[in-house]
Amino acid sequence: MKPTIHPKALVETDQIGEDTKIWAFAHVMEGAEIGADCNIGDHAFIETGAVLGNGVTIKNNVLIWKGVHIADYVFIGPNAVFTNDLRPRSSRMPQMKEKELSEKDWLVETHVEEGASIGANATILPGIRLGKYCMVGAGSVVTKEVEPFTLVAGNPARVIGKVDESGDRVA
Repeated sequence: MKPTIHPKALVETDQIGEDTKIWAFAHVMEGAEIGADCNIGDHAFIETGAVLGNGVTIKNNVLIWKGVHIADYVFIGPNAVFTNDLRPRSSRMPQMKEKELSEKDWLVETHVEEGASIGANATILPGIRLGKYCMVGAGSVVTKEVEPFTLVAGNPARVIGKVDESGDRVA
């Protein structure tokens, strides 16, 4: 099946897999890649250079920037935010204009592995790898790598347990 795109969504890429649904007021920029059977919620923003695998669920108001790679079957809760720059500064500052920075000077990639879940209002700092089937608690600020099948929560996020593939706590 062809993708379903709400008439009030702004979708500038043609790299969208079959049976993906993109809802109202979502903005998907040119050059973003979205796999098959994904669900992109209202007001989500997916920037050029972001890559989503198959079967990904993006809830409302999620921000996914360039350099973020999301594997198959990942769940991202409402208002979750990714970042991609370790030293953000306005490019309009005179000092920054003088530097003539290129993407390699600031872009830091983030990888979310298969089946990971990210809770509502979580913030994922740049350069982080979230392991397979890990779970990030709502409101967490993830500042370092999360191992597969690990449950983290808090600010900064800390290990509080283990989960299985279906998200049930096992430790």
